[in-house]
Amino acid sequence: MTSPSVTTSVITTAPLLNHPWHGTTKPTITMPLYNQTHHNSTDRRQSRRSPSPSQRLIGTQVERCPYCSGKDIIKKGKRRKKYETVQLWYCYHCERVFTPQVAKGKTYPLPVILHGLSLYHSGHTLTESTKRLKARYGFAIQPRTLSTWLAEYKTLTPYRRLRDRGMQRYTPRDIVRSVRLHHRQVYHYRTHQAKLDLILAEREHQAFKPIATFLTDMAGGCPHHLFQDGGRASQSKGAFNLDTVEIKERQNLASRIAMLALQTAPTRKLRHDTLQRFMLVNDSVTVAMEVPIYFTPEDLTLMQTDAGFTIPLASDTTLTGHIDLLQIRNGAIHILDYKPNAAKEKPIAQLMLYALALSRRTGLRLFDFTCAWFDEHDYFEFFPLHVVHKINKSTQRQAGRRRD
Repeated sequence: MTSPSVTTSVITTAPLLNHPWHGTTKPTITMPLYNQTHHNSTDRRQSRRSPSPSQRLIGTQVERCPYCSGKDIIKKGKRRKKYETVQLWYCYHCERVFTPQVAKGKTYPLPVILHGLSLYHSGHTLTESTKRLKARYGFAIQPRTLSTWLAEYKTLTPYRRLRDRGMQRYTPRDIVRSVRLHHRQVYHYRTHQAKLDLILAEREHQAFKPIATFLTDMAGGCPHHLFQDGGRASQSKGAFNLDTVEIKERQNLASRIAMLALQTAPTRKLRHDTLQRFMLVNDSVTVAMEVPIYFTPEDLTLMQTDAGFTIPLASDTTLTGHIDLLQIRNGAIHILDYKPNAAKEKPIAQLMLYALALSRRTGLRLFDFTCAWFDEHDYFEFFPLHVVHKINKSTQRQAGRRRD
């Protein structure tokens, strides 16, 4: 997905404790470009070169039927709308014709709608946001239309509660700090500065201020050479003992947002970036994305000897990685990883390394971290401390009550 340079979002005065991150339902998004071509007698040559939005075909990438989850599907014609054309699909298993869009009945393409939400939550006014939409997509959208979209999607964009307070601290240009990292491939490391400030000002999160220092340090002083030569955390195969580890399946707002945002991803390759950027700007708890992290042999030795953790990893190389999404909520730091087909995945080793490395880099207790992986349908989480340290049942119950 093509992305606006640095976007963000904000909400108002409601406390961060009352957010909908536990006990909800589900959606998906992405933001491809729609270049509106004006068809007139003097521009026919250009119109032949660059098709209008109604000629743009969306929904061409589908893995399964949304009704029965069957994979025996074929393309079955197209549906022309005012500003876009949608691919229709047929499922042999349940014999239904469907489109891949969850959000239906919209005059404007969903990427335009979600981009409008992000512009407003980044601190732009309604009028400024619609002007930017017109400049990018060619649609003359009225501010009242954008206001209607904001009301419709307010449950999936809770940063709206913090927006006014965020605008008092940062301009739309500065609200998200963005750094381009060339670590074997290009990563767009972004931090939502307003959200981070507001969350860390809450009493239950004040102890996590070292996170802000670390995020700032990595933006300006990341040890890039480690990411060129070290091993990758996502490819580690540590044999962690999971006998005492409880992996909890939850309903979480992250899955609902994924259901909405991933509909706008132009390609599978851009699904991560599309989802990450939308969550960073529009939810109330995601403070950073693509966070660079590293774990050295010295870190491993120290945590094994001083902390007494059981960490079944080789200690001969530095392991590096990039955390998909970093959240602060409910008195804990949450490390999230988006995994398509999450129900079939179990990235315990990868997430454990992220948690151990972040604990070492910030000096915060491993007790303060929670790890999770998710997609648009499922969300699974566990406490990393339970993986490397045997704790008594009373302490385990206490940790569970604190996070629940």
